[in-house]
This record gives sequence, C-alpha cells and structure tokens, in this order.
Amino acid sequence: MSDPSNEPLNSAPGTSGEGAPSLAEAGWVRTHRDGAVLTVTLDRPDQLNAQLPATWAALAEVGASLDDDVRVVVVRGEGRAFSAGLDRSMFDTSSTSGGGLGELVSMPVEEAQERIRAYQSGFRWLRSPGIVSVAAVQGHAIGAGAQLALACDLRVFADDAQLRLPEVTLGLVPDLTGTSTLVELVGYSRALEMCLTGRAVGAGEAQAIGLATLVVPGAELDSAVGDLVQALLAPPVGASRATAALVRSAVRNDFPTQDAAERAAQVQRLHDLVSGR
Repeated sequence: MSDPSNEPLNSAPGTSGEGAPSLAEAGWVRTHRDGAVLTVTLDRPDQLNAQLPATWAALAEVGASLDDDVRVVVVRGEGRAFSAGLDRSMFDTSSTSGGGLGELVSMPVEEAQERIRAYQSGFRWLRSPGIVSVAAVQGHAIGAGAQLALACDLRVFADDAQLRLPEVTLGLVPDLTGTSTLVELVGYSRALEMCLTGRAVGAGEAQAIGLATLVVPGAELDSAVGDLVQALLAPPVGASRATAALVRSAVRNDFPTQDAAERAAQVQRLHDLVSGR
C-alpha cells in the first residue's frame, strides 16, 4: 500500500488493476484504503465467508503490507455472516493437498506445526503496534470466524451476531490464536466453558462478558463502526499509539513493570510534544 489516499483494491494489497488475481485466487479477501483506515473484507457471501488456507495467506499478506500511515483496520464479512468458519473441504482427511486436515496429518509433526504457524500469521498481525483493529460482526462467527473476530482489538456486533468455538465438538482445538485472546477478554473460567461446550454466544451475552465492545441493530452496524473509527482517529497519532501500547502491555506486565512503562511513555510524549511531534 504505497498510497495512503483512497485506494480501492480488488484483493490483497498490490494486486489491483490489470493482471490482478481473481478474488478466489486471493483467498476471497478484498481490501479498501481510505486515508488512515484500511477495510479488509471476506468476500465469499455465498459460502458464508468460509475460510481456506488461501484466505489466511491473503490476510497475512495484508498485514505484511501495512505502512505507517494506517491507524485503523476494519475487518468485516460480506453478506449475512461474518464468517461461518472453515470451508467444508478442509475436513476431508482423505485429501493430502489443499492445506486441509488430511494434508496436515500426512506431514511430519514439525512441518505440520510450522504450517499452522503460517496460518496463525493471518490473524496475529491484527494486534500489531501502531494500529487498532475493529471487527464488524454480523450473523455467524464460528470457529475460524470467531477467532478472526477475537484477533481484533475491538468488536462491534450486530444484534443478530453469534460467536461460537465448536472445535472441541469436532475432536479438534482452536488453533488460530483464539485461546489467548479469549482468556484475555473474558477470563479463564468463562473461556474454558465456551471452548469445552462449543455453545453459541449471542450479541447480548457477548457485550455483557466483554466480547463485544458495542451491540447495535443490524441496519446500524456500518454506521456504528464508522463512528467508532472516527473516534479512534480523533486523538493525535503519537499519543494514540503510545496509549494503545500501554494498554496492551498492561495485560501481562506486573504492577512495577507497567508503572515503569507508563513513566517512560509519558516522558517520551512530553519530549515529542515540545519538539512538535
């Protein structure tokens, strides 16, 4: 993304214009740049935005292509669902290609783990320093879809949204960065209960337990996200990024370490203000 101005992209960054890959080749991910805001859309509505390894590769490419002028990333799903999770073809254990479960089983253990690490990189960048990520969630957010929403800093739910982590009911585990962020958001006991039952969490409950930052009627989802994005962009960029870094570090730092981080960040901000930055 070399140009921070309005920049519609057909798929992953750098692929717009003549000769661009099709949406399917780009993992059904399209992006749109509007100044400091990058919108990333899963665009496979006929399949409820079901995800494939190509989806995660495209997401990872978006993260790797960010420039310093991007301040907010909005993640959304086209159509009536955010994402219904893995494409059904991924569950074919007889296939040793395509990145599905069958291929993972056919690999040496270390190679399979490295493959999953690559998949995870499509999610983890959404907590990168310098950006705030917002998931706009409507309808189903299941499995990989739930973990994509969890990977974001903030989540705005339409009132019909339902988030579910059903991996254990399929004999699997959540493996796309979902467990750490879920515990961070709702605490150990609630996260354990959600993961071991695989039950659906509706929008109202999601807001009550801290999964949803905001819940709005479905027709107001886009405008509510837009209002939140504008509020996130309002503070000076240096202060915003320094504050976000402090809040993120507070999750894991002990009190003395976090106190020291606050002191250091404040002194740096004072110097930046005096120098006009």
